[in-house]
Amino acid sequence: MRQQRNIIGLKNIGMKYNIGFIGLGKLGEPVSEVMKQKHNVTTFDIKHVKDGSIGGWSWCVLNQDIIFIAVPTPHEEQYDGRYISSHLEPKDFDYSIVEDTLKKIDRISTENQIIVLISTVLPGTIKNKLSKLITKGTLLYNPYLIAMGTVKEDFINPEMILIGGNNTAAIIALRKFYETLCNCDRYILGTWEEIESIKIFYNTFITFKIVFCNMIQDVAMKLGNIDVDVVTEALAESTQRIISKKYMKAGMGDGGGCHPRDNIALKWLAKDLDLGYDLFGSLMHAREQQAKNMADHLTKLSKEHSLPIVIIGKSFKPEVDLEEGSSSILVSQYCTCTFDDFSKPAIFLLAHSNKEYTFPKKSVIIDPWRKHGNSIQNR
Repeated sequence: MRQQRNIIGLKNIGMKYNIGFIGLGKLGEPVSEVMKQKHNVTTFDIKHVKDGSIGGWSWCVLNQDIIFIAVPTPHEEQYDGRYISSHLEPKDFDYSIVEDTLKKIDRISTENQIIVLISTVLPGTIKNKLSKLITKGTLLYNPYLIAMGTVKEDFINPEMILIGGNNTAAIIALRKFYETLCNCDRYILGTWEEIESIKIFYNTFITFKIVFCNMIQDVAMKLGNIDVDVVTEALAESTQRIISKKYMKAGMGDGGGCHPRDNIALKWLAKDLDLGYDLFGSLMHAREQQAKNMADHLTKLSKEHSLPIVIIGKSFKPEVDLEEGSSSILVSQYCTCTFDDFSKPAIFLLAHSNKEYTFPKKSVIIDPWRKHGNSIQNR
């Protein structure tokens, strides 16, 4: 954390904040209107320059407690989802408008101001590209999880409020500001990268769900005698594993006698029904590549420390002895290793971390489930 400064967060909840709001598009305009109901808000958008700016550019920065930025981070037109793009070279968002805005703000901002970026960016963008443009004030990332058509409602009653940065006082101050506006008891406070990731993966998780459900529809149409709603509603009501916190923890790959086999079989069905795409093959490729990534990491550590690799747990999960679909065995296909051998120091991969183990001295412990402290521990 950088050294904390005298941030405006000491205001009482009942007091009005002075807010600058730059960018009055589909998101910025309705959000700024909500803020105006309780605070002093000065707005600006480039589209109003010819007609006489609303408040003017400098007035959105000078003497403001918090400055919000909701300017576009567009793609080129052919990348916006309306056109076929899967064959095109992948491209990042265009950050030129954000960069220009931050540069202008930095020329006239002061040390005690909080500068809040709302615009969508990829993980790593603020640290690598944008943070260096702010030499005064504190830059926070605060994306919204809203839907077009219900922007005001979603802003007032959000699922969660995301605030990222490297200044704790500024983060707390922004949270206090939202407590004057929003009905929310779920605040996620983290680093720039963590909040960038939550925002972008939240959106893409929705895409995955929609694509997955539409894939079931494709199967139903091709195969016949299937009411797609019967299938999807049964899955939607399955709150023990599918619609729940279960499996929402990164670690080893899935396994067992069903999961990998089902995807492999559905890969065949996608081809047999001529769906024109192979979601299941992509999942299996990702699963195998993730296992290889783990093996490559183990191999690198093995070379660095001159130690052999040992995987703890050969079954597909700790409660059983079955090895069908074991992600541990899959990892072993990509590296030279043994299983469950505690006889000498080694690079130990805790595929199962539900037990306490005693390791030989000078061992390196890899715990992908993060149940035993750091993922790498020298013993």
